[in-house]
Amino acid sequence: MIQQLSPLLRPDHILIHCTKGLDFKLDRKALKQAEYSFSRSDIATMSEVIQEESVVLRIGAMAGPNLAGELASGKPAATVIASHFDEVIRSGRNALRSRRFQVYGNHDIIGVELSGVLKNAIAIGAGIATGLEMGENARALLITKGWGEMIRLGQALGSDTSAFMGLAGIGDLIATCNSRLSRNHTVGYRLAQGETLDYILETSSEVAEGVNTIRLAKHLGKYYDVKLPIINTLYAVLFDNLPPNEALSRLMMFSYAKDVDFL
Repeated sequence: MIQQLSPLLRPDHILIHCTKGLDFKLDRKALKQAEYSFSRSDIATMSEVIQEESVVLRIGAMAGPNLAGELASGKPAATVIASHFDEVIRSGRNALRSRRFQVYGNHDIIGVELSGVLKNAIAIGAGIATGLEMGENARALLITKGWGEMIRLGQALGSDTSAFMGLAGIGDLIATCNSRLSRNHTVGYRLAQGETLDYILETSSEVAEGVNTIRLAKHLGKYYDVKLPIINTLYAVLFDNLPPNEALSRLMMFSYAKDVDFL
């Protein structure tokens, strides 16, 4: 899409995206090889893709607890626009802010983008917990520890921890992990009901980004030696046929040395 837009864009344009994904620069077959690992230089955030494919300099990223169905029905919400440029944040705020939609700013665009990507992986785990009727305590445990994994991996990839503390991080994570409207939560829920990943993807009308995110995060965590027990266990469920109930039992046996280990 950016390649198609590129001839129409000028250096003085402001472009704000709200796409939550990563561009993988290597052969796609590498994603399916469990022993493979790759570094930050092998992936690009959406703002970096825009920089690579166009002449636009002032780029922003929008993220937050913004479930589309609720926004469409007029329910109140808020978002974050991240950019290195204050004028991008101001322009986005002026264009989008309303009585039912608050807009905040953040200068850590990489952190905000990674928050929006990594939370989709944890949402699949939350969906599994919901589908297995593990209870609110278990889901809160998974969300909290999953948030820690997001932060640790984000730090390894060069982001500022503060971005994960705001709406794009913990805010979006809570919304996505607790809502049946979430595509990724639905994938986890259906896995817990005994459906196969292939069948779920074939019968889904929307893309669940968390599936590929789990693959990417596992490989990145291996390269940077970041402990990701939740993401690695979810990888085993999705791609190694680990039964969901055994996955949660495995996680309950994992020994966490500290309550908070990312500050």
